[in-house]
Amino acid sequence: MYDTYTYIMSESRPMTTISIRDLGRRPSQVVDEVIRTGRPAIITRHGRPVTAMVALDPDELEDFVLARAPEFTRSMSDADADLRAGRARPATDVFTELERD
Repeated sequence: MYDTYTYIMSESRPMTTISIRDLGRRPSQVVDEVIRTGRPAIITRHGRPVTAMVALDPDELEDFVLARAPEFTRSMSDADADLRAGRARPATDVFTELERD
């Protein structure tokens, strides 16, 4: 479909790559292809990958945004460290304690 596309094989599923210049020439076609195939398109500048375009499921948008928000991921890493160090308690224990007060 696109003569300027190259393909990167990843787990036997081709991943489309396109230059920023070519993306600027036909953005709607690239978006349609990403949505149709469900595979990301890697955007390149001077032959180097710089970003990716991915299809989004509206029902999963909040999870997608949160998973990529630096403050959220840092907070989750801190929470995981607290769990590993035993500095956290199950929510049921906390709720039981609150009910007693």
